[in-house]
Amino acid sequence: MGYARKSLVCLNDTPYYHVIARCVRRAWLWGFDEYAGKDYSHRKAWVIERLQALSGVFAIDICAYAVMSNHYHLVLHVDPARAAAWTPEQIIERWALLFGVPTLVQRWQAGEAGDAEQEAARAQIERWRARLSDVSWYMRCLNEHLARRANAEDQCTGRFWEGRFKSQALLDEAGLLTAMAYVDLNPVRAGMAATPEASEFTSIYARIQQWRRAVPAPATASDPAPGMTPLLGFRDTAAAPDPSLPFRFIDYVQLLDWTGRVVRVDKTGTIDERAPPMLMRLSIDPAAWQAMMRPTGNGFGRALGTLERLRLHAKALGQCWIKGHRQAERLYRSA
Repeated sequence: MGYARKSLVCLNDTPYYHVIARCVRRAWLWGFDEYAGKDYSHRKAWVIERLQALSGVFAIDICAYAVMSNHYHLVLHVDPARAAAWTPEQIIERWALLFGVPTLVQRWQAGEAGDAEQEAARAQIERWRARLSDVSWYMRCLNEHLARRANAEDQCTGRFWEGRFKSQALLDEAGLLTAMAYVDLNPVRAGMAATPEASEFTSIYARIQQWRRAVPAPATASDPAPGMTPLLGFRDTAAAPDPSLPFRFIDYVQLLDWTGRVVRVDKTGTIDERAPPMLMRLSIDPAAWQAMMRPTGNGFGRALGTLERLRLHAKALGQCWIKGHRQAERLYRSA
């Protein structure tokens, strides 16, 4: 049974979400389709281009992404406080980058609206404000654009996406870390790349490219490197951006490298069993962590986090149970 989106996205519990969208019938509409003999790999760049555009419109930051051959992953950070600080003029300016501005709002901008029209225009602007920090509207603006562009290239009509996007709440730092590593290692687990730094169309590839270019690694959402997708910055011991990911970039890179080496079948027996500092700090069991990185999925349902946070999240949603209890017990040991 499907769940209403309002039951999956609850900003009172967490601002972080892992979302997935898959092509219809799981067709390889982003890579090389051996059955059709066509190469659609150039479409992966479309996703990056659209993410760049949406980053300048929505109050939603990108923590991690991976564009595969028939689906893509995003880890998003929703920042409603940023949208709340925008002036009505800024809201209109951002909305106009994606949609047309109705005559009513144009009259309000020109100072020609009457009292009733002004009230209606302000109400419309507030609706736009809410939408600019809404995951569903973000995904709508992403997926509809990509579907129209692909259908135009194929000279066809019809559905491009398998259904509505899947959403997973990331309830704590451990859940966020797990989802980001899972997303960034997708090409490695699928055999598409040997190392994370060779995994094009992923956030870790973009972050490493920024670092190699001597851009303050990683660039903050408000100061991206030219041509790169803006990514939410990591916590920095010298000057932490706000908002920022709650761990250091170097720790994340070390964790990703260690995890990637373990899941590669051609490296069996050569893995350093010493867990990186981040795993020990979060009391994550190394063996359970590797089980979470399997290609079949991470074993959680619509939320990911420690057992305590899962229970609190279920209670907040008015539910007595939520999938992932066993996985949380194995993965996130009590400190």
